Formats: sequence, C-alpha cells, structure tokens
Amino acid sequence: MKITILGAGAIGGLAGAYMAGAGHDVTLVDRWAEHIDAIKANGITVDGVRGDLHFDVKALHPSELEGPLEAVLIATKSQHTIEALESVLPLFGPETFVVSYQNGFNEHDIAARLTEAGLGGLERVIGSIPNYGGALVDPGYLEFVHEGAIQLGEMMGERTPRLLELAEMLSALTEVQLSDNIWGQIWAKEVYSAQVVFSALVNAPIRETLGVERYAKIAGAVVREALEIAEANGITVEAFDFFDPANYKPQTPADTQKLIDNINHAVWLLKKDQKPDAHQFKKKGSGIWWDIVYRNRPSEVRSSNGKLVDYAAQVGADSRLNARLCEMIYEIEGGQRQLGFENYDELEAYIASIGKALP
Repeated sequence: MKITILGAGAIGGLAGAYMAGAGHDVTLVDRWAEHIDAIKANGITVDGVRGDLHFDVKALHPSELEGPLEAVLIATKSQHTIEALESVLPLFGPETFVVSYQNGFNEHDIAARLTEAGLGGLERVIGSIPNYGGALVDPGYLEFVHEGAIQLGEMMGERTPRLLELAEMLSALTEVQLSDNIWGQIWAKEVYSAQVVFSALVNAPIRETLGVERYAKIAGAVVREALEIAEANGITVEAFDFFDPANYKPQTPADTQKLIDNINHAVWLLKKDQKPDAHQFKKKGSGIWWDIVYRNRPSEVRSSNGKLVDYAAQVGADSRLNARLCEMIYEIEGGQRQLGFENYDELEAYIASIGKALP
C-alpha cells in the first residue's frame, strides 16, 4: 500500500517517519515549504520520550504530488481538512480512500465533499484517533511528547483488507486498536478533549491545571455536559485507554472523587514516559496550548470542540459550559483575553451560577 500523508506536523510526521523506517512506501506532503525542504535535505530528526532518532522519508511539496493516490491520510489541523482534501481530489483513482488522521469531527465532512465531487462517500473514509502526542518544533525537527495507541476503523464498520493492512503499517509506530464503532471513538475523544481545551486557558503545565483537584472538578463538569450532548445525539461514546464515560456521571461526592482519581491517572499516563533529566520538553501543554503560546496562531477548537456546540443546537441539548469555554479560547486567540488562572475562577463561578457543579 502506498500512503500519502497530508500534513507533516507531529502526528503525521511521526507516523510517516516510523512507517518509512519500517520499509513502507510513505510520502509526506506539507504546505510549509521550509519543513519539506528540510526533510528532503536531511530527513526528520525526532527527540523526546524515545530518545534521539533520525528517519529518512520521502517528502513532497503539494505541487509535486502525482496520482493516482492509494491511501490518503489527512493529518492537518481539523480546520484545514477540506482544504487539504480539495488539493488531492484531481489525483483520486477508483480505489483511493481517505483517513481522517487528526482530531475533530471530520469524517462526514470528508464524505460529503467526496459525494459532491462524484467520488463516492462514507465508504471511501476510514476514521481514526491518534492518541500519541508530539510537536513540530522546527523544520525537519519533531518532538515525541507522549505515548499512546491509535484507534482505527472503517466508517461503515467492516474489517476490510485495506483497514487491516493500514493497521499493520501504522503498528510500526505504536499499538493500533481496531474499532467497529470508530464514530463513537471519535466522539469519545472530542468529549474527553473538552478538559484539554480547559487546560489551555492558562499558561501552565498540566499538573498545575488538571492535576489540581479544584480545577479538575471544573473540567469534569464541562466534560459531563459534553457527554450529555453526545448522548442527546444518539451516540454510544466508547471508552478508551484513559477515558471511561461512566466516570463523568457522578451522583455523589464519592463518585466525584473517583473521577478526580481517574483524571489524576490520565495526567500520570501522559507524563510517565517523560524523563526530564534526559530531555527538556519544549511542548509542555496540549496542542491547543502549543498553537496559542508557541505558534501564536488559532487553535483547532472551532472545528473540533466548537462543533460540539453545533451538535447540541441540532438536538436542543444544553451546551452552555462548552460554549462559554470555547468563547474564552476564541477571546484568548483574538487578544481580548489573557491566559491566566482567573479564567478558571470565572468558569467555576459560571458553573455554580447555572447549577452544574459536580457533587
């Protein structure tokens, strides 16, 4: 199988590097010309949780890509999904399929654009959740920030030969878990990531945000509402490595404490492979934090968690907490609000005012 990865940032770049290192046919494509030029000249340098590594991998500028393509992994930020897809539609062949290899609710948007172009629909789409983390630090240089599995599944639910082959190739990077309900897995990641968005309201390490009980309770209330939005949309939200939806429905203070313990465990899992004495990590927060603080650009909140609010509106579900959280992020990105713990105070007061605090 020939794989073309659109987006050579941390998620796509790490996947491409490890698959190429295992001898698979992989091409990285990115519109950041300096990054592609660096990969062409010197390969990809990776440091972080697995030590200092180097990979040679084929890389092309978008204008250099030729068809017909076979497997297209879109690994851009979710707000650039359709733009990336548009760039390769003329290169589709009869068997080309697309993998949304990113955060966000992108699979149905991809299918709709394919249908509009006369190229099929959801049967051409595979969904995924890459749960490992990294950062594109400089051209040709990636940081592997934390380990994590990949969930992968056909949007139509089958275990197809292409799915199994892709899973085997991606296993060069990390564990691949096949799912018969990948849409439920995607919803789970977006529900869970409401607390990741919450952590980006301040410029601080995760141990000082979600790792603090008071703040974890605020985040838990936001995630509980996100879970209610999913259920109102008829979604069976799947559990994954460090997220169990059942924990986010506390009825008693003891249940809330169990949730806090679960969040603390998730924080530990994200950091357990990091050895500060061996590597000083440049990325100290989420991808949202990285975009706001390090890259000084809009995050993907509008096209990922912001869509939770849209899904809520479609079924009349309450989304006040998630809407407020997203608006606070947008204000930070627009320069109308500063990063700071006062944002937590404000959101905590709002949660109490509408009666949504955890027991």
